Amino acid sequence: MTPAESPEASANGDTKGASVIVNAIAVLRTFTADEPLLGVTEIANRVGLHKSTVSRILATFEQERLVERDPETRRFRLGLGLIAVAGPLLAELEERRVAYPVLQELAEQTGETSALMVWNGAESMCVEQIASHHQIKHTTPLGARYKDAMSASVQVFLAAEQAERVRALLRSGEISYPGLDDAGLDGYQARLKEVAERGWAVNYGESSVDEVGVSAPVYDHRGDVAAAVLIPAPRFRVSPERLQSLGEACTAAAHKVTTRLGGRAPRAKG
Repeated sequence: MTPAESPEASANGDTKGASVIVNAIAVLRTFTADEPLLGVTEIANRVGLHKSTVSRILATFEQERLVERDPETRRFRLGLGLIAVAGPLLAELEERRVAYPVLQELAEQTGETSALMVWNGAESMCVEQIASHHQIKHTTPLGARYKDAMSASVQVFLAAEQAERVRALLRSGEISYPGLDDAGLDGYQARLKEVAERGWAVNYGESSVDEVGVSAPVYDHRGDVAAAVLIPAPRFRVSPERLQSLGEACTAAAHKVTTRLGGRAPRAKG
């Protein structure tokens, strides 16, 4: 057996190939809704790779139209080729298809943006949105990811997780939380319990001082949380009284989506 054919060589090749893929994924994930344009140096610093490695990855992505260059700044942004990759998934995402008319109705009813969020195990992601008709509004771009523990949709998803899992996510930093001590964690767990009992979560300027978010869970046929309906709104338009009405409207919309999915809310524990 030649060295190239040896198990050790094969294993090394597999490891190297996996490393290349991990690096490529890391580069893609540096782009966010808040920072859609990034240069090679910025990306290299964030992912901990040499600039030449990042340049090679971006060059390949550019050929496949997964990224594109801004003609003026020459910095990179995500390209339309990603839509072709994600399109089949979005088309098959039943929650998105079923929720769309409900989100439209909710946006018309409240005058605020409505969105559908899904959970990937450590972050809440936007897969559908109907923007508010107001000139001043808060939007949640498709693909936006939220990892802040105070985010309303994150609260909804974490309220359905086991307490040990929530603590592990917070302690690892996968979910960001400012009061990371035992007392703070206990307080946050109590907050999640309230979310579960009330049926909707609220973020009243806690993640962003100018924004309010309310969110409610969508359930599948097993009674598990499959998605969350979210209403983000400018804080100046949301009084405590209106906050309650938005929460109730969000909960009603989430219930409609649950019903359209053939889902059911879990039975309350006696």
